[in-house]
Amino acid sequence: MIDNLPFLVVALTIILGIYTILLKKDLIKIIMGISIIESGVNLFLIVLGYRWDSIAPIFTGAPSLEMVMPTVQALTLTSIVIGVATLALMLSMVMIIFRYYKTTDVSKVTKLQG
Repeated sequence: MIDNLPFLVVALTIILGIYTILLKKDLIKIIMGISIIESGVNLFLIVLGYRWDSIAPIFTGAPSLEMVMPTVQALTLTSIVIGVATLALMLSMVMIIFRYYKTTDVSKVTKLQG
């Protein structure tokens, strides 16, 4: 059971993010839900790449069976960078929406103007 605890935390984090996206009406809270899902995915990548009693592959002569695969860390770092850029883009779009509509409520932003 304790071995599955990180996967349970990942599932709870992603479910919390999905709950926030689906049930909240504020754009900032929706963006926070997307960020929570992103954190859950990053945690999932880290949990997948973890090996018990392994060492980091940094200039060492250890056998390859005792090292952690560096691909997972590289994917996680790439995901973090992409997430920061996406978060900045979403927040700038919310700022533009707020300037135009004077609200961040989704139900009040839906009107179309020509």
